[in-house]
Amino acid sequence: MIYFNYFFRSLFLLSLLHASGQCQQKEQVRLPQLGTNSIRDVIAAMTLQEKAEIVIGAGHNNTPSAFSDGSMIGRTDFRIPGAAGATNAVPRLGIPAVVMVDGPAGVRINPRRKGESKTYFATAFPVGTTLASTWNPAIVESVGKAFGNEVAEYGADIILAPGVNIQRNPLGGRNFEYYSEDPLVTGKIAAAMIRGLQSNGIGTSIKHFVANNQETNRSTINEIITERALREIYLKGFRIAIDEAKPWAVMSSYNLVNGVHTSEREDLLSTVLRDEWHYKGMVMTDWGGSATNLDDQMNAGNDLIMAGSARQIAKIVSMVKHDSLDVKVLDRNVERVLQMVLKSPTFLNRPYSNNPDFKLHAEISRNAAAEGMVLLKNTKNTLPLAKPVKQVCLLGNISYNLIPGGMGSGEVNKAYTISLAQGLTAAGYLLHEPLKERYQRYATNWRNVWREMTVSDQEILMAAAQSEIAILTIGRNSGETKDRSLDTNYVLKPTEKDLIERAAIAFHQKGKKLIVVLNICGAIDTKGWRDLPDAILLAWQPGQEGGYAIADILSGKINPSGKLATTFAENYTDVSSARNFPGTATENQKQVIYKEDIYIGYRYFDSFKIKPAYEFGYGLSYTTFSIAPLKLSSTIFKDAITVTTKVTNTGKTAGKQVVQIYITAPNKLINKPVQELKAFAKTKLLQPGETEMLTFRITTNDLASFYNDKNAWIADQGRYLIKAATSSKQIRQSAMVMLPKPVITEQVHQVLRPTLPVNAFKPAID
Repeated sequence: MIYFNYFFRSLFLLSLLHASGQCQQKEQVRLPQLGTNSIRDVIAAMTLQEKAEIVIGAGHNNTPSAFSDGSMIGRTDFRIPGAAGATNAVPRLGIPAVVMVDGPAGVRINPRRKGESKTYFATAFPVGTTLASTWNPAIVESVGKAFGNEVAEYGADIILAPGVNIQRNPLGGRNFEYYSEDPLVTGKIAAAMIRGLQSNGIGTSIKHFVANNQETNRSTINEIITERALREIYLKGFRIAIDEAKPWAVMSSYNLVNGVHTSEREDLLSTVLRDEWHYKGMVMTDWGGSATNLDDQMNAGNDLIMAGSARQIAKIVSMVKHDSLDVKVLDRNVERVLQMVLKSPTFLNRPYSNNPDFKLHAEISRNAAAEGMVLLKNTKNTLPLAKPVKQVCLLGNISYNLIPGGMGSGEVNKAYTISLAQGLTAAGYLLHEPLKERYQRYATNWRNVWREMTVSDQEILMAAAQSEIAILTIGRNSGETKDRSLDTNYVLKPTEKDLIERAAIAFHQKGKKLIVVLNICGAIDTKGWRDLPDAILLAWQPGQEGGYAIADILSGKINPSGKLATTFAENYTDVSSARNFPGTATENQKQVIYKEDIYIGYRYFDSFKIKPAYEFGYGLSYTTFSIAPLKLSSTIFKDAITVTTKVTNTGKTAGKQVVQIYITAPNKLINKPVQELKAFAKTKLLQPGETEMLTFRITTNDLASFYNDKNAWIADQGRYLIKAATSSKQIRQSAMVMLPKPVITEQVHQVLRPTLPVNAFKPAID
């Protein structure tokens, strides 16, 4: 009997355990799953720990930290070694980790993986400044599609690009990543890049929001900027790109604006970005930009803190428990992150090959690089090179060791880089052999790249006697964390000037010509040497196919059609921000006042009547174009008008032309630039004698300026001069339109006001 009772009691207990297990299984089955249940149901099922893990990134690569449940963060290499970062997963709720990669000019990952012989290279595309110089959103979008394909085929979810900060000063260390001194060019080119990238089903993170215009003390610099300058210049490019292309994420910048870190500014990340611009995506910090106040960042609208650490996760939990962070704010931010995760290739289980079409992408990169090159000088049709040219004297270290792109997070691990020497050889040109051999031996030591090889007078004279033309390349590079040096990076070195001068003299004495190619990261000083060469080609940093692309332009295979998206000053001191860049010594370079206000780039040079070396929008061609008189849909402005013109190729070579529409506004109530770019378009490849009609739509928004005292964008009553131009100095046609009464185009919140007086300088009101 005792045994019988024991047996049944044991059976009863086993049945209870079995029933309990079944209940637990049923409970697990009933757990909300991302994608099956609503996001809010998923959030409701989360623990506080899990919520904190969602809003904090998974840490830097190779620096794992233990979670409370024994799992690890910091394993961003679990799928893509060399990835920039990842989000954390919650497997029980169906939430995977998504991976982010760096690279505004190509996917930045490690080429080698443990235990594998395969290399994981990526295409190094032309840098941002090169792409902006195309003035061609269509070709930029094609680059974005190819670029985004590599992001997708390597299994990543988000590319941390594009960078759309304004090139405030030519010494900015990351200018090569950015597009222009002008917000319209910046916004339109960025929108094209985002559309191309995201057409592959991956996301972009537009950066750095806002005013990351210098690398010196970038995490601590306090930028004092008027609200007008912020809205008209520094925010506008972001707004255009966000409106037109809807990036998945926005990355807040390191710097402070008017006394507060941008990542902690609710008026920037919520009031402006979400309330005024109606942005629906996610906001994340820059890497390590979380070294301030987590609660302020969360409240401001920073949804995801990158790169993340276990310490920060614990701090989020503690803040909620101690009421310094409202759980409703945390839930809001979690929801935005999960909305991003839902769209990700990882969540959708999209297959990836680890094998992009590099051959196709190389061709796209080459074509885009050529279209972004700017012909600055071409005396007596020095270019294209006459055919046949029996022998070319190729001078300069960089001719044999091309700089494809910038340094830092903009670097790409590529399979190869085509030098100019290789490009010219492939195009059928013979190089002066003695100098070629010396340079190639010298270039094998990477330490020699920045030390110009010594070439004797005798060698140059011999080359001038034996070669038909000389090509000399000047190189410059820059990168993240450090701004360019005025003395050693912006200005040519004595050895470089000396080589240009000696080559010019030797070849000119023989009745031969010298061409200078600029393989550079940003604007440089051209004073004192630009009169020496017969032609100057600005190649920028053209990506891994750069040598081929430069040869395409030099040979005439492609007619140059690039235009400057940034002004080249005659003197550095002519730059409007030169007196307050990177910051004031009295503040230990921890503060910089934007005294130039809205007057940067051509807005300053044109309004203050300062002659640049090469103006904004400038660029020569191997052919000529005519631009017909403008036709307006109306001479009285209501909501919008259309402007049309015809462009005709009047030369003998097929080519493309950019028409730039500038507007001069009434200047009665507030200071305004003498003119501002409001639209642009590039023609198709026009054959000799061929004509294309271009149409532009101008709205009252395009006429408006921001009034600080009225918190509004206002188009003033009066006459507006609409100009069709081929640069800011080359106005080809114009027409007048009347706005009968002032129009408030947008009423906004009062935000981002400076904490100190700016005392901006300004031209006199006419």
